[in-house]
Amino acid sequence: MGKQVLNKYAIIVAGGSGTRMKSEVPKQFMLLRNRPILLHTVERFLEIENCEVILVLPKAEQAYWQKEVTEKYADSIVHHNERIKVADGGITRFQSVKNGLAEIKEESGVVAVHDGVRPLVSKEIIEQSFAEAELHEAVVVSVSLKDSIREVNAGGSNKAVNRSNYRLMQTPQTFDLKLLKHAYEQQESPLFTDDASVVEALGNSITLIEGDYQNIKITTPEDMIIAEAFLKS
Repeated sequence: MGKQVLNKYAIIVAGGSGTRMKSEVPKQFMLLRNRPILLHTVERFLEIENCEVILVLPKAEQAYWQKEVTEKYADSIVHHNERIKVADGGITRFQSVKNGLAEIKEESGVVAVHDGVRPLVSKEIIEQSFAEAELHEAVVVSVSLKDSIREVNAGGSNKAVNRSNYRLMQTPQTFDLKLLKHAYEQQESPLFTDDASVVEALGNSITLIEGDYQNIKITTPEDMIIAEAFLKS
């Protein structure tokens, strides 16, 4: 018998206000090379065969997504794509991911959680994340630190630490579906800074795989300049 092919899902969380971008338009809808950031992101996951996308958006922005993205960009694979579901965003990221998981009725598969404003994620990283999650259940994309870092204590003093002992977390963070659903049955905690920390609270270990420095999270005007340069190249 051949290897069982697991269902693939992607929960794309998009709830940024655009405050740090100094923009009235939510940052996920700002234009990057003449297309909304969020459109770039969703397209990356729709490139993965048989991957269903759950787009988690604030209720107030869902009409904008429909009219100004899916209908306006008719050349995009998001245009009336039946592999996309839209879920209501929550007050916190934890609640948003939980709402996204509720849209997945199946109990088996692998699910990637990704920031809506990381539009430069590569197809190769997404595919590797799904493949590794089938083997290890909890997989996070990460990169090494480039700069030196120092630890600062409450009193203001600081000391150098070995940067090789640390990694910068990115998304997608990809998990066995049943495991992630179980993890999100926990009560929300301030210690839950990402999906990996939610799963880790159950006692599960996290497997780190190599990410990409181009897979940036767009949060400031400077990030837009960098993303434009990456896309141009």
